[in-house]
Amino acid sequence: MSDMKTICVYCGTGEGATPAYLAAATELGRRIAAEGLSLVYGGGSIGLMGAVARATLENGGHVTGVIPRFLEEREVMMQTVSDLVVTDDMHERKRIMFDRADAFVALPGGIGTLEEVVEVLTWGQLGRHRKPVALADINGFWRPLVTLLEHMRAEAFIRPGFEVAYHVCPTVADILPTLRTACEAAGEDAGADVADLEQL
Repeated sequence: MSDMKTICVYCGTGEGATPAYLAAATELGRRIAAEGLSLVYGGGSIGLMGAVARATLENGGHVTGVIPRFLEEREVMMQTVSDLVVTDDMHERKRIMFDRADAFVALPGGIGTLEEVVEVLTWGQLGRHRKPVALADINGFWRPLVTLLEHMRAEAFIRPGFEVAYHVCPTVADILPTLRTACEAAGEDAGADVADLEQL
């Protein structure tokens, strides 16, 4: 699947300790809209999550929000998105976001963001998809994760044939070109059947 149409963005519901994170989320949303792409994200209106969605919408982009019912108030569900999906649980939320995306971006965030991006990396490692994943390494945010993955590889827990595929993008400007190139390289196999993901 070389035609990248929808980007899934994982990110925090907080703004973080530096303004660079919020600025990056806003810039990414603008760029998604400017390139005629759609955004699928967690459906909230606060923190980086809200910033990337608002910027996409304000610049004419299509936004799908996917949020579990129990987080409607906690993450302040954004009512103004183009398409709003309310799920029964987190598993359904993540599956819908995965199914609708052609590529993934992890902006800075907390343990929920970490869990989401590691899960999609694991599915890729196990051969369930070839959709590219970019770590938006704003201010070196994801460097500890990259260091840990390199440590796992050095200690032979990530073995040849079971590589973890990801791209580290130090600036927002790098993200969409990197993902587009990766989608083209993956070809039609990027949309591999993942019907049995729930069995993993």
